[in-house]
Amino acid sequence: MTSVTADIIGICGSIMFIGAFIYANMVPTLNKLLFNTVNLIGAVLLLISLSVNFNLAAFILEVAWGIIALIGIVRALQKRRV
Repeated sequence: MTSVTADIIGICGSIMFIGAFIYANMVPTLNKLLFNTVNLIGAVLLLISLSVNFNLAAFILEVAWGIIALIGIVRALQKRRV
């Protein structure tokens, strides 16, 4: 993967984070499954980007962000089943 491709993938991940944050601040009731899914996808895209243009601090942040989003997805799915 080229550096430019990695940057484009990372930018897409950043756009997803920004979109999720805007969504969370605009809607009266947050759909946690949607919010966390978009955040997880954004984290994965940024991790892909970081595989080419590595930055330890950003890597740690994205791993944490992804884990938190994954926990949120699991909890949202569990709540839907109850």
